[in-house]
Amino acid sequence: MGSLCREVVTLQLGHYSNFVGTHWWNLQDASLTYDPDAPPGELQNDVLFREGQTFGGEITYTPRLIAMDLKGSLQTLRQEGSLYETGKDPTALTWEGNVMVHKESLPTKNPFLLDLDKLDKGEILAEVDFDPTPVPHCSGAVAMETVNSRLERAQKCYRLEGSVRVWSDFLRIHLHPRTISVIHQYNHDGEAHRLEAFGQGEALLHGSVLEDLEDRLHFFIEECDYLQGFQVLCDLADGFSGLGSKVTEMLQDSYGGRGILTWGLAPVSHPDTTPMKELYHLLNYSLGMVHMANNSSFFCPLTLKGGLGRRPAQPPSFPHLNYDPSLWYHSSAVLALAMDSLTVPYRRRDNSAPMWEFADALAVSGRKGSSLPDALGDCTDALPWKPLSSCPELGDGHCFGQSVTLKGLEGQSLVSQLRPGMQPPTLLHSLDCGEDLVSSPSKLTPPFPQIFSQSLGPQGFLQSQAPPLNNRSRAVSCLPVLTSLQSSPALGPWLSELQRGASALDPRRIAPSFLSQGPELTDFQESLEQLRLLALCYHDDSGGMMRSSSEEDDDG
Repeated sequence: MGSLCREVVTLQLGHYSNFVGTHWWNLQDASLTYDPDAPPGELQNDVLFREGQTFGGEITYTPRLIAMDLKGSLQTLRQEGSLYETGKDPTALTWEGNVMVHKESLPTKNPFLLDLDKLDKGEILAEVDFDPTPVPHCSGAVAMETVNSRLERAQKCYRLEGSVRVWSDFLRIHLHPRTISVIHQYNHDGEAHRLEAFGQGEALLHGSVLEDLEDRLHFFIEECDYLQGFQVLCDLADGFSGLGSKVTEMLQDSYGGRGILTWGLAPVSHPDTTPMKELYHLLNYSLGMVHMANNSSFFCPLTLKGGLGRRPAQPPSFPHLNYDPSLWYHSSAVLALAMDSLTVPYRRRDNSAPMWEFADALAVSGRKGSSLPDALGDCTDALPWKPLSSCPELGDGHCFGQSVTLKGLEGQSLVSQLRPGMQPPTLLHSLDCGEDLVSSPSKLTPPFPQIFSQSLGPQGFLQSQAPPLNNRSRAVSCLPVLTSLQSSPALGPWLSELQRGASALDPRRIAPSFLSQGPELTDFQESLEQLRLLALCYHDDSGGMMRSSSEEDDDG
């Protein structure tokens, strides 16, 4: 029963969510093993992927995914993908009169996409790109000749920072024709017909958009034997927050017994933003979080933004990352790496925790998922992680519940053996070990950006000494990742700050168009009250909840 496959359907709602999702699916694809003689991996890929067959009989393996975005957001990617023939005959015409053809110039492909086309056709990349040095072994590596292995062998370093405009510019996997759903009512670019407000997104889930989503959901769900639930990645800053609220409500109504894990995503900055757009973002953050938290088994804001209020702090820095927070291509890669580890508990082949148990455990005080005694024993003063939810960090590490996962180290190398009768040196040593340890690291292959410092070696470990500046270092090909998903008192003041910022705004005066398609003013005010009450849920009865000076002034 331990190897029972409990399938998950993923929904990505919004452009930044698709940025994060693209990196995340690229990471999953890089870890696939196609060798039938290889032992089963620690993670069960069928949880996320589905096996299919083309009309020509070719076996396919594609994500169980629905990705929604706006008109003009795909660029070079065809909505129906390229794996399956559509069955349409382009020469079949029913019109017998004169035909005029107007051709629109196609967007140009970046070097990575051009090379990907070559590999899909079975061509070999140019010899100048080939590095004869053996690739360092990473656990879980692909064992036979595939696009993955050819990319890995070529070891070509792509610098896509200047050429990535949309998420499909670095998508390396094939998608099922039922995956991409384009919302034609709103534009991705330009100033007209933009999906900017929560109410616009709420109003979308009717008619043809609702029917299309339901058809796609039924297609993926009906082929599942043991559906455990849905993971929803949703943009918080724009109208997709309203769409995500309605989508999670629909999932709760139709599949209430399944887990619904929702990740609210926000980039550090938006291109061409204005003060008015920033006010819209603040209102969308507030409404989206309240509604999606109500409709989900679990909701987590995930962002490198220093806060969702009107005066956010600087984005976090990391000791061995050299990333540009303003680049969506970079920030989404960091979040995808975190998600690759955070989602391990319900993707394990053995001893997996179904989504609903995973969500319930985080909601219960005292759940400690940390099983890394020796690895964390020296970190009593500084916790070995950085917050990715724009919440302030509690120095004492106190939380109501948490799930700690480590990818990329063998469990036995982390925990020393205690002599019989010896008292455990720390509380961590008394915990059971191994449940959230995965020996295979996150495998990084192109086009994951090389945002790592020179101090990291090819396998992601610190080197004894950095390579000379004039010596081109090998790319980091895999990386151990430690994450902690926490329900923490830090959320209290963070939610309160967001609620106060939104409550200080009168949308009727400063942004009258925000309420033009909903919600009603009374519903808007009720949502802000729910946000205030939600913040109180994270009050620490032990007296450890942080309070800001503004909160104390309000209480006075």
